[in-house]
Amino acid sequence: MTSHDKLPVVVISCKVFEGLIDHFLPKEMTSQITFLDYGLHRVPAKLAFTVQSRIDEIDTPSLIVLGYGLCGNGLNGIKARNHTLLIPRTDDCIAILLGSYSRYMQEFTSEPGTYYLTKGWLESGSNPLKEYHEISEKYGPEEAEWIMDTQYQNYKRLAFIAHQEADLFNYRPSAKEVAAYCERWGMVYEEILGSDQYVRRLVEVAANLDQLDSEFLVVPPGGTLTQEAFLR
Repeated sequence: MTSHDKLPVVVISCKVFEGLIDHFLPKEMTSQITFLDYGLHRVPAKLAFTVQSRIDEIDTPSLIVLGYGLCGNGLNGIKARNHTLLIPRTDDCIAILLGSYSRYMQEFTSEPGTYYLTKGWLESGSNPLKEYHEISEKYGPEEAEWIMDTQYQNYKRLAFIAHQEADLFNYRPSAKEVAAYCERWGMVYEEILGSDQYVRRLVEVAANLDQLDSEFLVVPPGGTLTQEAFLR
């Protein structure tokens, strides 16, 4: 018997995975899907509050699939309540977009000083160029430059990661605009085509928890998601 025969499956995910989840998740498998705004990542406490609120709104004990990583500790301390939680065991969405934790580690090893850009970050305004403009408006350009230098001077690469050639094409002008700004720190612009493998596995595991492996975490009813569980 598969897990969703016993528990209804509910998905709470970052909008960055909307296209992938919609593509791979059979409609009949879920009772509810909620995609949350990308911008929540910018304030981890707000992300935690929002995800927990969505979990708390679900009355029927369910298998809740979280389309997130630990995300700046934003999901540390999330409580399962009377549900079972399933979540990818990754620090953030980059490993999921790349298709596996091992590919993420390959990228990290080859160039640890990488700032990753996704269409979600471009749409939500979470990128160095947008940050500069926001800080500049608040504190003036001189202060903004100092803050930005402190934050980004050690990055060596700006990598735009997307799943489809169409996304690379459509978002390339915006990505290159950010890249041009980041040249001030010597960042080199690169494009990476990701993989849907991690999301496909997430759907497979949600359909049958017997397929669970070290790439995922399950929190039983009454349990709490902890930062330690993500450590490898």
